[in-house]
Amino acid sequence: MESALLALPPQRAARKYFGAFSACFLTCVPAVVLLLILAGLPASTYAAAGRDGNRKPDSSQSGPRLKSDLRGEIPTSDGRRIHLVLDLGNIVIHTQNSGKIDYTVHLEADSSQKDAKELLKSFSVSAHETPEGVYLRGQTLRGSSGRLWVTVTVNVPKSYSLELSTGGGNIDSDNVDGTETVLTSGGNIMAGNVSGKARLVTGGGHITVKNVAGGLFANTGGGHITTGAVSGGATLHTSGGHIRMASVEGIARLSTGGGNVTVEHSGNELNAETTGGQIEVGETTGLVRAKTGGGGIRVVRVSGPTDLETVGGSIYLTQVDSAVKASTGAGLITAWFVGPVKSPSQCQLQSDDGDIVVYIPRQMPVTIDAQVQLGDEHRVIVDPAFQLKMSFDAASNGGHLARAEGPLNGGGEILHLRTVAGNIRVVASDAAKQVLLYKQQMAQLDEKVRLQLQLLEQSQSHESAP
Repeated sequence: MESALLALPPQRAARKYFGAFSACFLTCVPAVVLLLILAGLPASTYAAAGRDGNRKPDSSQSGPRLKSDLRGEIPTSDGRRIHLVLDLGNIVIHTQNSGKIDYTVHLEADSSQKDAKELLKSFSVSAHETPEGVYLRGQTLRGSSGRLWVTVTVNVPKSYSLELSTGGGNIDSDNVDGTETVLTSGGNIMAGNVSGKARLVTGGGHITVKNVAGGLFANTGGGHITTGAVSGGATLHTSGGHIRMASVEGIARLSTGGGNVTVEHSGNELNAETTGGQIEVGETTGLVRAKTGGGGIRVVRVSGPTDLETVGGSIYLTQVDSAVKASTGAGLITAWFVGPVKSPSQCQLQSDDGDIVVYIPRQMPVTIDAQVQLGDEHRVIVDPAFQLKMSFDAASNGGHLARAEGPLNGGGEILHLRTVAGNIRVVASDAAKQVLLYKQQMAQLDEKVRLQLQLLEQSQSHESAP
């Protein structure tokens, strides 16, 4: 299907927007703001754009194509910046080891439409040196109309930084040693390794970036976000797609309007939120806050304070040695403890309608406080290896509370277990089984992130094929 976008951002508006990027790198700019900016600008030319923007026009849907190429070259030096602004079209950036920038603009127009040749001629390119590097501008003449397909391919020095903007199309870039700032109103973004910080914004396409040495800001109106290793902080938002990260070392704020969130390694504070998807986290060393409106939550290695909340999904924790607060409205909570919780702290696991199962090493000092509100129908079941005080007390609702409490191995930090209409089980854990489970789950997460990145790259590469 062909999609069309009306956009003709003037040079001044593009400069103003890119200036704002550098002033507020990690400040969230919602995709709707981007769309409002573009919607308020004068329109001139229809272009094939959005998620199908890099695909070759389907000749079965229209007549033969008229084609035209524009080429240019401009000298430059290493360590500078290219500022590329297009009214419309796809952008492809390749890197090279040379002291110049060269570019090719490939144009296609439907020969069956009126004034197709004039439409090809209406697109112009200008390039000149600036104090920061090179400015490249591609635009159509005012008053031009029709279907025009544009792809701009630019070869730049690898040490360059990128500032790229298009009113409608995909943006694909190689590895760069500088920073990268990318803006498209609706296409996909696919970036290689970035040695500096990166800011990637699209009104609705997918965002894929490999490793980022600086901080990363990524925002899409509905596509997926997939990243490699991010050495700095990360602020990622999508209105409905999935978020997948191999690792993040700085503070991470991840949010999606309904997709899943997957993070293999987190080295600092992690905040993840989705209105209905699942959240999966591998190894963590800092504070973790995760909230979902209905999906499950899994954290493989909990070694920092953790606060987890789901409205109806299950929560699964494989290795816990830090304070954890977990609550679910209806799901099962399973937690494997590997050692005493770091003092001073308390663990709280609560499910309204689901079971709670905790695995405790036989020699771990801990104090258990377990309670089932509807004790007439549900129970607290304790492994024979543990000696706890069991009670069955009258409750205010006329029923009975089922309780198990007391210190194990001399006592330690308190583990509060609460469920309204579920069972609670306290089980002596098998250390060998737990280590095996941990390794299996980390391997599964690693494979999942790797395959998702590979599949998305292949999908976007297929869309970009001529």
